[in-house]
Amino acid sequence: MTTQKRDYYEVLGLPRTASDEEVRKAFRKLALEYHPDRNRSADATERFKEVNEAYQVLTDSEKRARYDRLGHAGVNVNGGAGFEGFTDFGGFGDIFEAFFGGGARARSTARRGADLRITLMLDFQEAAFGVEMEREIRRTEVCRRCMGTRSEPDSSPVTCLNCSGTGEVRRAAQSIFGQFMQVSTCGRCGGEGRVVSHPCGQCGGSGTEARQRKIAISVPAGIETGTQIRLSGEGEAGVGGGGPGDMYAAIRVRPHPQFERSGNDVLASLHVNIAQATLGTAVEVPTLDGGRELKVPAGSQTGDVLRLDGLGIPHLGREKRRGSHLVTVVVDVPRSLTDRQRELIEELAESLGEATDGADKSWFDKFKDTLGGTE
Repeated sequence: MTTQKRDYYEVLGLPRTASDEEVRKAFRKLALEYHPDRNRSADATERFKEVNEAYQVLTDSEKRARYDRLGHAGVNVNGGAGFEGFTDFGGFGDIFEAFFGGGARARSTARRGADLRITLMLDFQEAAFGVEMEREIRRTEVCRRCMGTRSEPDSSPVTCLNCSGTGEVRRAAQSIFGQFMQVSTCGRCGGEGRVVSHPCGQCGGSGTEARQRKIAISVPAGIETGTQIRLSGEGEAGVGGGGPGDMYAAIRVRPHPQFERSGNDVLASLHVNIAQATLGTAVEVPTLDGGRELKVPAGSQTGDVLRLDGLGIPHLGREKRRGSHLVTVVVDVPRSLTDRQRELIEELAESLGEATDGADKSWFDKFKDTLGGTE
């Protein structure tokens, strides 16, 4: 809402002599036009609130009379009046109202809508690179028939007779210190100051209705299990003019059959035979970006880690920066050999000589020990 409010008649496009029926028709037309569910323009929400405020004032005879006489200073959206003087004081509360607000005011019943929480299950690759997805949910939204006014389209709330529109009930009580005023919320209107005489037939006078809705969710690259995505304004509808709640999507990532995640690095393993580990080799390994060639240096040992830079997980919020793909080498020692294979290995063992210290044995020395134990 802008600092300088527009004239309520101008907001609804009506002359100051407009009837209640003309006000209701203008409100319904403009509410449908600017409702955020129908209008995605940047100022739709503010225009909708402005139209609703004008409707609340101009359909209430007391508020409209004060507005015509004093302008915006004479009314507020919660049903109260501006400064109108004072004649009698029943207690401190009355004095405070007289000097700082001018009389009794109905209590605001606007409440923000509840937040919604859902869980999103993602594949490993979807979490790594992000994904655009839709999720169907059921939530309460502003009633399409009454546009949140709670009344049938051809009617409007009326001033509560129990509290005369103040939202409060006052009762004089006597104590040992003298008479004082007890003030309580009106039980008939709930403190709103007005009651719905003809409830909307679609929502039953609640102003909201449950609807099935598809929500578009943009999952950023680099997200991981335990992270939450906040979708502002996608929660339950508010009550009494309150704004909608938010939606929170909790992320869960399914395990990958080949990869694990460590920070922004992807962990994998590569099994090679003793000849490949001894002589070195080049093999194609799977990565998040497809197959990539990996060079295994000669003399590689089990537990050695080989790195492919820039092929890991993108950093959350910094997608151009990525971790590494880390491959742990596993040298497979054969459990059985043919006669020829055994003969060749024994010749190789003799040519390499014996280790002098068990603590300094290489994987090949340990392999010879393994062979010796199989006989």
